[in-house]
Amino acid sequence: MSRFGFSGGSSKPEETVTQTQVVTPVAAPKPVQPVPVPSNDTKGFDQLDAKLRIHAKLIDELDLSALDKLDDETMRRRVRGIVSEIIKKEDMAMSAAEEASFADAVMDEMTGLGPIEPLLKDDSIADILINGCNQVYVERHGKLQIAPVRFADNDHLLRIVQRIVSAVGRRVDESQPLVDARLLDGSRVNAAVSPIAIDGPLVSIRKFSKSPLTMDKLVGFGAIPQPVADFILGAVKCRASTVISGGTGSGKTTLLNALSSAISPDERLITIEDAAELQLQQPHVARMETRPPNIEGKGEIRQRELVKNALRMRPDRVILGEVRSEEAFDMLQAMNTGHEGSMATIHANNPRDALTRLEQMVMMGGMKISEEAIRGQIASAVNFIVQATRLSDGSRKVVSIAEITGMEGAVVQMQEIFRFERTGTTDEGKVLGHFAATGLRPQFLDEMERRGVHMPAGLFDPSTRF
Repeated sequence: MSRFGFSGGSSKPEETVTQTQVVTPVAAPKPVQPVPVPSNDTKGFDQLDAKLRIHAKLIDELDLSALDKLDDETMRRRVRGIVSEIIKKEDMAMSAAEEASFADAVMDEMTGLGPIEPLLKDDSIADILINGCNQVYVERHGKLQIAPVRFADNDHLLRIVQRIVSAVGRRVDESQPLVDARLLDGSRVNAAVSPIAIDGPLVSIRKFSKSPLTMDKLVGFGAIPQPVADFILGAVKCRASTVISGGTGSGKTTLLNALSSAISPDERLITIEDAAELQLQQPHVARMETRPPNIEGKGEIRQRELVKNALRMRPDRVILGEVRSEEAFDMLQAMNTGHEGSMATIHANNPRDALTRLEQMVMMGGMKISEEAIRGQIASAVNFIVQATRLSDGSRKVVSIAEITGMEGAVVQMQEIFRFERTGTTDEGKVLGHFAATGLRPQFLDEMERRGVHMPAGLFDPSTRF
């Protein structure tokens, strides 16, 4: 019996004996399968074919235009009724529970995202990585593992991708084989199709938590100690312009969402992203998203145009999901012209690299500005760089908080306030370490005191460990 209750038929006894007599003495190695699946799911591929076959019959029997007008529960009852009739005609051995589960799977195929719909509903999964129709990986607790899920073929997978991107007004095809999109719940999707993807569509889904991770939760997870969290939240509250730096999957966007909780609900925020995924909790948030070119190569709206336009929309703070290109210049201009407290994320391995990348991205705009002038803009615009890292055990931590203190000659001066010091690794691979103060007192601390945010006297003592 498979996961969906198919009996699948049993082999004749004499055939089983014959096969055993041939295979066992030779002990030939089994051929490598493209996708490992659990041993109790060997008929899983058969049930997928059956699900698609029943889906096709449903299309013939249902009035789809009338179905669109029904609410989800009514539609599900209608589908279950028709699926039950088809199962009886197909003579499939299923219990009532298995039949209901199978009907839900067919429903997902019709209106949802097919085989990956259960993965999207699993809160323990953070990422879904699809490498063609036969291979799906998921990330749980920072570790990748194969999922017993497959698509019928690459065309089936491509139909699911088209369903995702069309829902947000985007397209993906041979003329535009790369796309960034999002699901209705805010989960971020990146897809690459032929001719870029050789072995079938490649899809990466970064799931977004239904309940946003607050700073309290991050403290509970050990991502940042409470005293350090209190300091950086106090700095954001006092309108310190902050850049969150880190590698892919290090938790930059999650940290940005958590830090935004310190922003006053009276402020007007404008967010700018390639694919909207920020989950700010303030009541006054205006969200904008870039637009790719149309099929004629026209109509593209880049982040830079959105940043320029945002400055005409009376924002108190501008928040960029990620700085990637010449929009860095406009972001620095915003931070220097009455929009203190603006925030952004950037890909970089450490705070010094983040400064270098900012400088390089400003140069991408092709403006004739000297390197010293660009560094001066950075030094006067950005107050703190918060470095997030994904460690070898899969955990995500804030590993450094650095303050930009100004210019000395042609060099941007920066001092580290807190750092994570790694002390070892357990036999199970868990990273050991602690946070420590460097002993340097932040210059921005005076501004925090003036605004009524007070930090404990011993917080910056170099002997302090968290």
